[in-house]
Amino acid sequence: MTMTNDLFPSLSALLRQALGDLLAPDAKTFLDMCTDDVLFEFPFTPPAGISRLDGKAALEAYLPTVATLLTIESTALGRVFVSAQRDAAVIEFSCKGYANQTGARYDQDYVSVLDLKDGRIARYRDYWNPLIVLAASGGSHAANETQIKGAKHDG
Repeated sequence: MTMTNDLFPSLSALLRQALGDLLAPDAKTFLDMCTDDVLFEFPFTPPAGISRLDGKAALEAYLPTVATLLTIESTALGRVFVSAQRDAAVIEFSCKGYANQTGARYDQDYVSVLDLKDGRIARYRDYWNPLIVLAASGGSHAANETQIKGAKHDG
């Protein structure tokens, strides 16, 4: 089920840099780095936005929507904190990019909290500023037009 095409190679490379040998060596793409039952959460999602994706299939369906909305030009790793048990990590990073429809800048800072299981990401909590994506995309309607199976919407 995993895409062979990595829609966000800069994110995959950043996660590999941040997590190193905590990730399975055969996990090359972002989706490869996730468990089949990965829980992906967006705690700061805008009203009526997608706040949660349940499972790799939902994440795989969601990623092309993001790629349609945004072009990520670069990512930069800030700090990484790994739990003593090596089963969780907190990653601070930033990206530079733009919204494809408007051309407006999408320069975002993230804090991501990850739970790891057997060399894969089992839970990914993605903390980011929703005002930046709303400003870049021209409003909440542009960021939330797509309904994804397995996605929970707030509001």
